[in-house]
Amino acid sequence: MTENTQQTPASNPELPTQYAPAEVEGKLYERWVERGYFEADATSDKPPFTVVIPPPNVTGSLHLGHAFEHTLIDALTRRKRMQGYETLWQPGMDHAGIATQNVVERELAKEGKSRHDLGREAFIDRVWQWKGESGGQISGQMKRLGDGVAWSRERFTMDEGLSQAVQTIFKKLYDDELIYRAERIINWCPRCLTAISDIEVEYQDDDGELVSIRYGEGEDSIVVATTRAETMLGDTAVAVHPEDDRYKHLVGKEIELPLTGRRIPVVADEHVDPEFGTGAVKVTPAHDPNDFEIGQRHGLPSLAVMDEHAIITAHGPFQGLDRLEARSAIVGALRAEGRIVAEKRPYVHSVGHCSRCKTTIEPRLSMQWWVKVGPLAKAAGDAVRDGQVKIHPQEMEKRYFDWVDNLHDWCISRQLWWGHRIPVWYGPDGEIVCVGPDEQPPSGEGWTQETDVLDTWFSSGLWPFSTLGWPEQTESLAKFYPNSVLVTGYDILFFWVARMMMFGLYAMDGTPPFHTIALHGMVRDQFGKKMSKSFGNAVNPLDWMDKYGSDALRFTLARGANPGVDVPIGEDWVQGSRNFANKIWNATRFALMNGATIEGELPDPSQMSATDRWILSKLNKTVAEVDAFYDDFQFSKLSEALFHFAWDEVFDWYVELSKTTFFAGGEQAKVSGRVLGEVLDVMLRLLHPVVPFVTETLWTTLTGRESVVIADWPKDSGFRDAAAEQEIELVQQVVTEVRRFRSDQGLQPGQKVPAELTLTGTALAPHEAAIRQLLRLQPAGDGFHATASLPVAGATVALDLSGTIDVEAERKRLTKDLGAAEKEKAQANAKLGNEAFLAKAPDNVVDKIRTRLAKADADIARITAQLANLPQS
Repeated sequence: MTENTQQTPASNPELPTQYAPAEVEGKLYERWVERGYFEADATSDKPPFTVVIPPPNVTGSLHLGHAFEHTLIDALTRRKRMQGYETLWQPGMDHAGIATQNVVERELAKEGKSRHDLGREAFIDRVWQWKGESGGQISGQMKRLGDGVAWSRERFTMDEGLSQAVQTIFKKLYDDELIYRAERIINWCPRCLTAISDIEVEYQDDDGELVSIRYGEGEDSIVVATTRAETMLGDTAVAVHPEDDRYKHLVGKEIELPLTGRRIPVVADEHVDPEFGTGAVKVTPAHDPNDFEIGQRHGLPSLAVMDEHAIITAHGPFQGLDRLEARSAIVGALRAEGRIVAEKRPYVHSVGHCSRCKTTIEPRLSMQWWVKVGPLAKAAGDAVRDGQVKIHPQEMEKRYFDWVDNLHDWCISRQLWWGHRIPVWYGPDGEIVCVGPDEQPPSGEGWTQETDVLDTWFSSGLWPFSTLGWPEQTESLAKFYPNSVLVTGYDILFFWVARMMMFGLYAMDGTPPFHTIALHGMVRDQFGKKMSKSFGNAVNPLDWMDKYGSDALRFTLARGANPGVDVPIGEDWVQGSRNFANKIWNATRFALMNGATIEGELPDPSQMSATDRWILSKLNKTVAEVDAFYDDFQFSKLSEALFHFAWDEVFDWYVELSKTTFFAGGEQAKVSGRVLGEVLDVMLRLLHPVVPFVTETLWTTLTGRESVVIADWPKDSGFRDAAAEQEIELVQQVVTEVRRFRSDQGLQPGQKVPAELTLTGTALAPHEAAIRQLLRLQPAGDGFHATASLPVAGATVALDLSGTIDVEAERKRLTKDLGAAEKEKAQANAKLGNEAFLAKAPDNVVDKIRTRLAKADADIARITAQLANLPQS
């Protein structure tokens, strides 16, 4: 299974006694980058494998979610590179419009300035300056993690090439009448002073108030409830369900809107739920998306009663008040008029907040630019339905279809300065001209460019092809589009993934941006709770990498990665993965000191021991298993398979069973040394994509070759030996059973015991020396007296414990333990037999008692067996 790779021999230093990640990781990564291992050649005749990095924000830093996602992508790309693919992992960053503008505005505020003091051009220059000095720290942190990205191809959503792509597709969509300008309800942040996307709205339960207000008088009155009393100043109707008999006499009539002196109609609309509340709702088209739709259906006017700062603009005593001040004042005024029918305070309800500044979002009627998503979304849905694109795990398809099949038109304009400025010019006589990247904008008196910029998701939606040079027909675009797989969280399936699908199919003549969408879950703490600074459970992954090494963090994350499922993680688990890395190190060091080698051909199986053939059979099964798990994005299962093969099969069994062979020397030791070298070579290559640093150090030391990064990925040779596997399973049974007996008798692991082994007539005979070595069994000499006899796996192990334990003291201890277990069983049985108790006790209490009973039964059986096996005095 050892392929001849075209590699330059490297030095073969001795391994230090301990693995010190901090001393090797940075140097190894620099060497990998300097040698260009992660670069991708568009002219290569190798098959392509392409993955884009979900572009982190330029303001961001590495968090556990990044570390998790990057570990999975890096594992995929490292394996594909080893398999002979021309592998591109495309790096880059997002300009993060609102977040970046907020950061720079805060810096200006420290100087006592605002962006308006600088003006637009000077402010943008200041943002670029900040980006050069402070932005992009995440790149250095990605290197710490070991990300094998093509750094020479790094892109930024505001660089010249990507800006050209943005302008090109905007012009194309505009010309195809898929971009338009209209007044609609949007999410508005009164602090950031811009429209924001749905994904930038964070919902949380807030304490508010629910007030029920009586509109109109007498029989013509109607009660509505609201949590936003201040918006009543903009009501232009009350709506009821057409089939609601309570209000049929009011439909078509006008009633008085309190505090305003205006009269508004009662309209019938099927959107209203007659079972909810009073069955009547106030309609404020300028300040609620559902109300806007009702208003459109009934031709209602839209009255904006707040400005961009959420200050009341309606005429009257509330003008000039902040929305929250106005809410309190309006409720007070209504109460004074006897209009308040009921009040509920506090009233906990879900409220949207700006994810950047945490300000409460205000739905607001505003003139914005929109993408008509209907035909684009249909194509995005069809691409999955007809199998062009596969979603993994498949059960996530429903969530995808629920979204793309019900998409509303997309508001793409943002009232910011930092971002891609919308390429539209307005003329003095109302002209509107959209300008492409190779066209001259109109000039002359009265012409001005649109001041809004595009939503960040607009440019990141082009990421799979704009990063490859589109709209130019580059070699990279021809080679690496479409991407092979997109690895991303299910939380942005709707926002980023859907937009890439729509734009990719539209811009690339119906070719989707990727073949497979592999969705993963969110990282949570060890108790399954969302990680958050406010919860006090947020973790800086750099801290764990500093403490335990990058491989330990990566292996922990990969080991928890089941497709589409959230990933719990705790420091104890990272520490356990560090122990695994140390185990690999120490075992490889032992192997090298005892003749493990990859020199020469693998010996013929006829020259090998059953132990050698067993481990090679297990090795090939592991190769096949790991390949299948990789192809199914089962990172947790492949990590578990590698962990148990390395720790259990190789280190705990093969190395231990082979020690007697190594210590004896001779030809058989040479054969086993070559087999062990083969096993380590393949195992380290299999482990490398997940734990790259420790495997690089060990593999280059073992093989003397240049780097495991460019080594061949192992292949299943097809070698299987069922007989050898069965034979070693018998050895394992004997060792396991006797170890258990020794432990039950209170013997220390290293304590030697005289023993007589009867192995004749079984496949165990060739393994007697190894069995004695593993079980610390001495030969049965003169005066041997078998005090315990264990039949196991067709053999008999007779032990003389007379000189190793105080039999009477052990019998007293076990008798006492047996009495305690029998008492526990009696108490549990008494409770479970009490009908009155069972009738009152909660289910979880009864379940605990049943568990106690089962444990007591198991303890009684175990202790009884131990007493029976004690030597007779």
